[in-house]
Amino acid sequence: MLLTSIDPFVQEFERQFNQLTRQTAAGAAMPMDGVRRADDVVLRFDLPGIDPASVEVTVDRGVLTVSARREEEYAENDRLFVRERTMGTFTRRVYLSEHLDADAIEAAYDNGVLAVRIPVLERAKPRKIEIQHSGDGPKAIHR
Repeated sequence: MLLTSIDPFVQEFERQFNQLTRQTAAGAAMPMDGVRRADDVVLRFDLPGIDPASVEVTVDRGVLTVSARREEEYAENDRLFVRERTMGTFTRRVYLSEHLDADAIEAAYDNGVLAVRIPVLERAKPRKIEIQHSGDGPKAIHR
């Protein structure tokens, strides 16, 4: 029998990373880092040059959506001769695990980085399991 260690958070982030790779190839990426901590998950999105008022974070039926808009205005006499920066609306969707508390999500925007904190539900947090000893009485587990 082969036993493996399964972390649903790592599996979800690997899936999201694979999706990001496909999005990047299509030219529509909003780079994201995901960090799993004991009590929460923190997602950080790079949004350089984005007006904070244009950033919107929503959650609906287990899907976190981050949207932002970058617009650039040119004066009437400006002539654009190079355009490498992407303008327009950027959207990123992240499917949340049922182990996360979607009702307690917090978001903050600072220096072009949007940080979204999602608490881990109490039932999903690691906990210590008491080990019964054979001398503890009739509660010992037998198969």
